[in-house]
Amino acid sequence: MHHYTDVLKKYAVFSGRARRQEFWMFFLLNMAAAIVVLIVDSIIGASGILYGLYFLAVLVPTIALTVRRLHDLGKSGWWYFIGLVPLVGGIWLLVLLATEGQPQPNQYGPNPKAVQA
Repeated sequence: MHHYTDVLKKYAVFSGRARRQEFWMFFLLNMAAAIVVLIVDSIIGASGILYGLYFLAVLVPTIALTVRRLHDLGKSGWWYFIGLVPLVGGIWLLVLLATEGQPQPNQYGPNPKAVQA
């Protein structure tokens, strides 16, 4: 839960770097929360309204975290759009997001792993 709230505290921070652990823990907790919201949504018969609101609430922090994750690899946040390329784009983005970040400081800041240690 710690990583989830850390990401939300940086709601629209597109600068800096994000470790793999921060990204994937947020991803997993976000998926779990989305499932819970969908279940509640269907139980109360809200026709997807609650899920839509949840999706909109986490859209900006999710994009910001993905950009910071790409920065950890030394890549511009514009690489996010590689996911729009049919067939291979999403796979390429997934591979990038799963790749270990640069151990040395880069143009986007110091290694977040070294800063936390």
